[in-house]
Amino acid sequence: MKLIIAYIQPEKLNDVKQELYKAEIYKMSVTNAMGCGQQKGYHESYRGVDIEVNLLKKIRLEIAVNEDFVAPTINAIIKGARTGEIGDGKIFILDLVECIRIRTGETGNEAIG
Repeated sequence: MKLIIAYIQPEKLNDVKQELYKAEIYKMSVTNAMGCGQQKGYHESYRGVDIEVNLLKKIRLEIAVNEDFVAPTINAIIKGARTGEIGDGKIFILDLVECIRIRTGETGNEAIG
């Protein structure tokens, strides 16, 4: 079992969801996040004052999958999120020690579904 965490551009969320659905991956958590990487933010002027914005809006996806779905999940995220520009995002893959479905008490691979 793996936990896949991806940070993507907000405008690419629908594209990523569509690619995940095509790969038969339907369960995910989506959270608004802020951060920066190589983009380092940007400058804007507000009422004549120069403001440095260094935390940019991102979307955080969390998807728990069994081993068979790791590669399809990663490929779907990349296919939906890639623009070729700086700021496309990052994917992190973590080992998932345990998963428990609260409703049924199932554990492990069965709980992920």
